[in-house]
Amino acid sequence: MFKDNEYPILCSACLLGIPCRYDGLSKPNSKMIELSRIKEVISVCPEQLGGLTTPRMKNEIKQDKVFREDGKDVTSDFLNGAKKVLEIAKKNKIKQAYLKSKSPACGCGKIYDGTFTKTLINGDGITAKLLKENGIVIISVD
Repeated sequence: MFKDNEYPILCSACLLGIPCRYDGLSKPNSKMIELSRIKEVISVCPEQLGGLTTPRMKNEIKQDKVFREDGKDVTSDFLNGAKKVLEIAKKNKIKQAYLKSKSPACGCGKIYDGTFTKTLINGDGITAKLLKENGIVIISVD
């Protein structure tokens, strides 16, 4: 799972046990926590960096826009957070990012379809997509 290199890695903060998810909880991943003990890991929460509160309503992507459960378009918050994460990545010469699967910000390969019915579709979250476009390898972590 972990590729060694001389640069730090980026990681979704919720995977390191930081309670920043929409529900105010975290999704600690023991392998990511273990890795953070032996390697420099920079934790980020694109949604918080974009100005969203914790807790917050669920968000999903539909037709390249991000909507809350109540229908409000929060795409600009997600884009702002993604840009801040990219800036952090560039400053720290990040080559790899371990991101939370299925998230509208961090999901890589599979995301929810925007219907809030837990239906997965092929696609990437806003941050994952921007990082990929800038040459950063994304590893999806469940």
